[in-house]
Amino acid sequence: MAVGPYRLLDHTADLGLEIYGRDLADLFANACFALFDNITDLSRVKASVARSLAVTGDDLPDLMVNWLRELLALWTIDGLLVASARVKAVSETRLTAELACDAYAADRHDLKSDIKAVTYHQIAVTREAGGWTARVVMDV
Repeated sequence: MAVGPYRLLDHTADLGLEIYGRDLADLFANACFALFDNITDLSRVKASVARSLAVTGDDLPDLMVNWLRELLALWTIDGLLVASARVKAVSETRLTAELACDAYAADRHDLKSDIKAVTYHQIAVTREAGGWTARVVMDV
């Protein structure tokens, strides 16, 4: 397992992430962190807006893609950057979370990557000896 909550994967023309968690709630929270850490400098994102989010999926990989797609929609549609996610409940097909968000401000938030979509390409969510791992590829 890596030292941090995720690592970048070498992937041609896209953004590949390998995300780690002690348990499923930690894995999904770290996936949120990895997404927004690649969009902006999270140290400049304040937790000023609270949002609740409920997501469903057919299985864990589908749930991970849907989770990240809903989070990306908060950014692309609502202009909200997520400072942190507290996963309240997660099963193989459903997740509920409380999000701490910040409205984008050009004078405060520098953008790193323009993530266009979360894909099913090479998606995997697996239980490992030390916890959980997810592999996700995003279109940039």
